[in-house]
Amino acid sequence: MNAAQNPLRSLGPAGKIIVAIDGPAGAGKSTIARRLARRFGLLNLETGAMYRAFALKALRAGLPLDSVADLEKLAAQTHIRLEAGPAENRVLLDGEDVTAILREQSVTDAASRVSVFPAIRAWMVRLQQEMGAGGGVVMEGRDIGTVVFPHADVKIFLDAAPEVRGMRRFDQLGPKPAVQPDEVIRDLRERDERDRSRADSPLKAAPDAVLLDSTNLTLEEVVQTAEEIVTTRLAALAALHQPEIDKA
Repeated sequence: MNAAQNPLRSLGPAGKIIVAIDGPAGAGKSTIARRLARRFGLLNLETGAMYRAFALKALRAGLPLDSVADLEKLAAQTHIRLEAGPAENRVLLDGEDVTAILREQSVTDAASRVSVFPAIRAWMVRLQQEMGAGGGVVMEGRDIGTVVFPHADVKIFLDAAPEVRGMRRFDQLGPKPAVQPDEVIRDLRERDERDRSRADSPLKAAPDAVLLDSTNLTLEEVVQTAEEIVTTRLAALAALHQPEIDKA
């Protein structure tokens, strides 16, 4: 990618931006984050995968998912790392590549349950902040623009109707899923309720986030709109920092 293709090049030191993408399950955050990362030369940090990795470890350990004391002890013994790949991040749980199994329904449901505890969220937020501290990242989740990086340069809240998100999630399950579409949609609605009503860091759009509703949009239309949102913000940042660049 050359300077003409990457608007970040004109920002100099300010090019280490943080793009925060928040939204409910099945909204397409991971896909859009990957596309934006490739378009603007940023690192994609999928925070939802981090929660799913921890949930997978809790399931493997046979821990009760409502025992915050047990989960805290497990967190203290857990190492999660994301590595950029050509198509998606590799998720390493204590050194093991668990990427391929993190979308299993049992893991997804468990992630929603363990993420409601303030102690677990605080631990995860610290990890996320460490990963994104240097900037130059696209980070997606449910509280990135409100809690993890409230001063992110670009904030997008990606949403869609529950029925649309549910069918997208159903399609991700493969050619012979063990559940029916209505079950996936029901589970997604229940997860929405947990995410929006939890006491700590509930799912909501940041006041300065741009709302992007993908209900009636194709993937390419969503990507194009998201790119326009980022480009507009980059232009504003470039104008703001131009005097600094001229003095350099």
